[in-house]
Amino acid sequence: MTKDSRPAHPGDLSPSLLQSSTDWHTLSRTQVEEVLDTGKHGLSEAEAARRLDVYGPNRLAPPKRRGPLLRLLMQFHNILLYVMMGAALITALLGHWVDTGVLMAAVIINAIIGFIQEGKAESALDAIRGMLSPHAMVVRDGVRREIDAGELVPGDLVVLASGDRVPADLRLVAVKELRIEEAALTGESLPVEKSSATVAADAPLGDRHGMAYSGTLVVYGQASGVVVRTGAATELGKINQMLADIRSLTTPLLRQVDRFGHALALTILALSAATFVLGTLWRGHAPADMFMMVVALAASAIPEGLPAIMTVTLALGVQRMARRNAIIRRLPAVETLGSVTVICSDKTGTLTRNEMTVQKVVCAGHVFDVGGVGYAPVGDLSLDGRIIDPEHYPALAMAIRAGVLCNDARLCEEDDLWRVEGDPTEGALLVLGGKTGFSQHLGDEAWPRLDSIPFESQHRFMATWHRDSDDMPWIFTKGAPERIFDMCSAQWGADGEEPLDIDTWRRMATNVAAQGLRLLALACKRAAPQGESLDFADVDAGFVLLALVGIIDPPREEAIRAVGECHHAGIRVKMITGDHAETARAIGAQLAIGVGKPAVTGAEVALMDDATLREVAMDVDVFARASPEHKLRLVQALQEHGQVVAMTGDGVNDAPALKRADVGVAMGMKGTEAAKEASDMVLADDNFATIATAVREGRAVYDNLKKFILFMLPTNGGEALVVIAAILFELILPLTAAQVLWINMVTSSTLGLALAFEPAERGIMNRPPRPPGEALLSGFFVWRVLMVSVLMMTGALGLFLYELDQGTSIETARTMAVNAVVAAEMFYLVNSRFIFAPARLSGNRYVLLAIAACIPLQLAFTHLPVMQGIFGSDDLTLLEWAKVLAAGLLVFCVAEIEKFIIRRTPLAKRLHHA
Repeated sequence: MTKDSRPAHPGDLSPSLLQSSTDWHTLSRTQVEEVLDTGKHGLSEAEAARRLDVYGPNRLAPPKRRGPLLRLLMQFHNILLYVMMGAALITALLGHWVDTGVLMAAVIINAIIGFIQEGKAESALDAIRGMLSPHAMVVRDGVRREIDAGELVPGDLVVLASGDRVPADLRLVAVKELRIEEAALTGESLPVEKSSATVAADAPLGDRHGMAYSGTLVVYGQASGVVVRTGAATELGKINQMLADIRSLTTPLLRQVDRFGHALALTILALSAATFVLGTLWRGHAPADMFMMVVALAASAIPEGLPAIMTVTLALGVQRMARRNAIIRRLPAVETLGSVTVICSDKTGTLTRNEMTVQKVVCAGHVFDVGGVGYAPVGDLSLDGRIIDPEHYPALAMAIRAGVLCNDARLCEEDDLWRVEGDPTEGALLVLGGKTGFSQHLGDEAWPRLDSIPFESQHRFMATWHRDSDDMPWIFTKGAPERIFDMCSAQWGADGEEPLDIDTWRRMATNVAAQGLRLLALACKRAAPQGESLDFADVDAGFVLLALVGIIDPPREEAIRAVGECHHAGIRVKMITGDHAETARAIGAQLAIGVGKPAVTGAEVALMDDATLREVAMDVDVFARASPEHKLRLVQALQEHGQVVAMTGDGVNDAPALKRADVGVAMGMKGTEAAKEASDMVLADDNFATIATAVREGRAVYDNLKKFILFMLPTNGGEALVVIAAILFELILPLTAAQVLWINMVTSSTLGLALAFEPAERGIMNRPPRPPGEALLSGFFVWRVLMVSVLMMTGALGLFLYELDQGTSIETARTMAVNAVVAAEMFYLVNSRFIFAPARLSGNRYVLLAIAACIPLQLAFTHLPVMQGIFGSDDLTLLEWAKVLAAGLLVFCVAEIEKFIIRRTPLAKRLHHA
């Protein structure tokens, strides 16, 4: 921002200044105070009140909400329900109250189910507002006082201390050992050290060390800063606005069902209209009688049970996933997981353990590898592939000792779980000591600490003074390699102290850093302080360099296997993280993500147009230093490329991308509430492997839904063909509208429910994801539906006409036709468990239970007087029941013969896969 672009009178700020792209991190303290007309005494109360009127309170606007009544009414906005409600209205006008009641019952049940399962997307916005600090310590008129954070205005001078939540976006002007936890906003896995220095204009959000952002947490130190943005203009406010602007996408299955529903409704309406016209004009039937026939036709063709069965099938998937630590928040996400083609994953804690681990120790002449991962002190040290004893390598042993002694962290075990209290990097050094038998407890006893110089960002090292068991003084230090190098004049080699080969050490540091490891240098000197306490003059020089330690947050073993499983299933895995590119690339290589390809940074993404980003997003698998806008753009770019995207995240910075993704996956253990509320699924164990398990379950759910549709449609088709044939050939209607609805809502749904319990088929993760635009019914499925529909129509209509010809009453013949359709359903249910494999009863006990439940329902329909009064049914003899079973067996036998032919015919297999 140039001087000419600043306001003529700095106190008269327009709200647009806050919304502008002012790079506050590039301005010095003097420039910031000049622009905002403030100083070390802060604003006056009068000026603060004036600015509060101009800028408004430091709060985020609440979202617009849709009331429960409107949400309920919207459930009726469905073309299939419109058809059913129209039919119910006309049957009521004609006085057919039983038909009206059954039709409206089906409509209301479906609407209630939809209302219950609808999620509340606005909860994510509530969670972000909950991150705002309720109070702020501010300097006004030179006096420090606590105020409601909502009263902060640009130009206010805010004081921060350890434990505070930053109340607005601040330009830091005075800093004392300040570290802020920004993981929720930037994805940075460790607390960020802050300073008051300026940085380059193009610095990513995570590298703007002179800024403190609203909603982040001060974990150490103190500072003061000038408020530069409030409310919606803060980085947190921008994310909130992005969330509010994002419309949740519907799922692939819902899109398929919606297209299927529209096509089916139009087909039913056209068929009903044509049938009505032909029956009245061609056959001369009375319009009222003809309309009741058309209602029966529409009722037979509409799959009333589909929404309910979809909900139950998805709910069962939710239960299975919950047992595997995947908590589903929005029901349709269950199936969407099965169609995922790309998984965009955060790194820290999801693909990795979120436990810093020493992997390499570089001493003069040797590079040691350290086994074991995480905070459990279990693992071996090896040299050139062979396990070694550290005591045989004096430099290594002393380096391990230095790492344990020059350390302020604590390693604890609780309930067989190891955790670190304090800095994770220091914790990794304690774990290294534990692996070699030199624990912190042993070190404190044998080498008691006498004094220390704590780590400070401007000095970039820590030092401690000890006495060994022989009462000899030692000073140990650890810190940034380049800083420790300057303090050393010698190195510890195979024969003890020797001259420092600084070029070799710098080359080794570069090589280890290139592997994505975080570096620390360790050094020591046998000396005592010049005074009674340790001072900076005591550690200025004279140290012996012991080792370089390479530390990394290692990938989870199960995540490595899960990524391989996803690749095998045709799913691309991409890493999008806030960490540095070198670290991301190294972890990616260990996980087989982006091997041999460059890592793209958020700064590079910002420079790409949408077309370029679409190509890059498909080609590159590792993205580093990514901001919320970058993550959102990457998800959108992949979706525009036709991909079904799952996105994982834990911070508020991930919330927009989580909401936009087809499946947003939040971390349950370390995730923010904003991330969880924006997500469709929460991982209770923060483990990527759980996502792969959920994908498997999602594919099984989709398979079961397709099996149900393949089971249900022939039932509807057979009933419709029976009604159409009766109309066209001037026959008595074999099924009334009420009887058709009984079949669809009671028996068909009861039987079809058993398919929701089918276990995943073998090899389900060996096939590629289904194409997002795939039709719900393939050409083969259409053939199967037509074949079984004709078989059901043949059995039911044939039996009906045969019985009429034998002089049986119309009520008995209709009862036999209804039972013939239901018997065919029972047998076809066993067929439908496997689309191509032979039918069998074992493996899903719910199939037998469903048939066992359906039999008494049909006996009640047939023989109970009250049911006979409602549905016009009649008692059947044993011989008539035998004829009904024979009609059902016709469907079973022909369907099994068809499957046998397909299994033996390569051409038929190719047609199916096409």
